[in-house]
Amino acid sequence: MSTPVPAIQIDHLPYVPRLQARDPAGIDLVVIHCTELPDMAMAREYGERVLYPEAGTGASGHWYVDRDGGITEYVPAERVAHHVRGWNPRSVGIELVNTGRYPHWYDSRHQAMTEPYTGAQIDALLALLDQLRATLPGLRLIAGHEDLDTDRVAASDDPARNVARKVDPGPLFPWSSVLAACGLERVLPASS
Repeated sequence: MSTPVPAIQIDHLPYVPRLQARDPAGIDLVVIHCTELPDMAMAREYGERVLYPEAGTGASGHWYVDRDGGITEYVPAERVAHHVRGWNPRSVGIELVNTGRYPHWYDSRHQAMTEPYTGAQIDALLALLDQLRATLPGLRLIAGHEDLDTDRVAASDDPARNVARKVDPGPLFPWSSVLAACGLERVLPASS
């Protein structure tokens, strides 16, 4: 029995036409993120922010999966989204709505990620991954944002201490069950 095609709401970011176009056949990697924000409304607000004035674009994933399993496309696969340093041209990004370390991302006293991902989110993620494997012929790899961006930054509460810049999707993401079901190979820092 095949996985049903997920319902995806299209709500492209205003700057999508300014993002670099690409051939989806060159995409071989999907990167799993969490928003580290409380809800979809704030994720949209952050996605619309222009962070690169010379290009008039910002940072976002391609698809966002809400806690109830709803999926929204902010950027089509045919465009390069800014979601993970150094890997954007060959990858697509999926953001799972999750509070993460919000609002104290770099406070050394607030590094635990305690919100579990919902069953509806993981089911929607797996359906989306199945659809991506069917539509992106080169897709064969998967990674967490934390696997690819391993930089450390000064803690906001104590500049003498360092914390991870990115920790998503974090320790509560069910890697074993996702890997068993998605048919993709995980990229880890040592293998990249």
